[in-house]
Amino acid sequence: MSNQIRVVVVDDHDVVRKGVIAYLMTEEELDIVGEASSGHQGAKLVLEEKPDVVLMDLIMENGNGIEATEQIMKELPTCKIIILTSYYDDEKVFPALEAGAFSYMLKTSSADQIADAIKKAAKGETYIEPKVANKMMTRFRSQERKPHEELTGRELEVLMCIGDGLTNQEISDKLYIGIKTVKTHVSNILSKLAVQDRTQAAVYAHKNGLFKKG
Repeated sequence: MSNQIRVVVVDDHDVVRKGVIAYLMTEEELDIVGEASSGHQGAKLVLEEKPDVVLMDLIMENGNGIEATEQIMKELPTCKIIILTSYYDDEKVFPALEAGAFSYMLKTSSADQIADAIKKAAKGETYIEPKVANKMMTRFRSQERKPHEELTGRELEVLMCIGDGLTNQEISDKLYIGIKTVKTHVSNILSKLAVQDRTQAAVYAHKNGLFKKG
């Protein structure tokens, strides 16, 4: 059938790969044109077969899924790669999506969900596992926030004092807090603003207009 969706499955676990393929072969719309057990082998196969959709595992020996995805996207950007993995930690999710993965699914997904995701990918519709989507939204929101918005009210007060050139002792006297507490706040401020010293913290505060109201 000319209108079939051509699929390649890449996974180093034989049982998983064979099981997924066995189910997908029951779907009339899908045509399994190849399988591979490593990232390198998978990328080579995909570039030869030029399938519409690839089911790609992440953690594999001899080339992981991220490396394979990057290679495929450089040479075959129209291919839709669906990551199918057991992992959804930040160190796996974001590099995979940045490499060009079209969809991201977990191996806890049902066979029906996987088949449906393949059909949707062929139509240009992406699918992102809800757990992964939540991580993406959290990361997006955190990128929108400026570093000083993470400061507590007290830390912001200490930052104002730093900007006015006050020493730790002077800040302690002004805010009626212990010197150790001041040092803790200063350390937290430098960490949250990602600056190296008090001078850089003061410069940051002035650049971001934190003294306008004062």
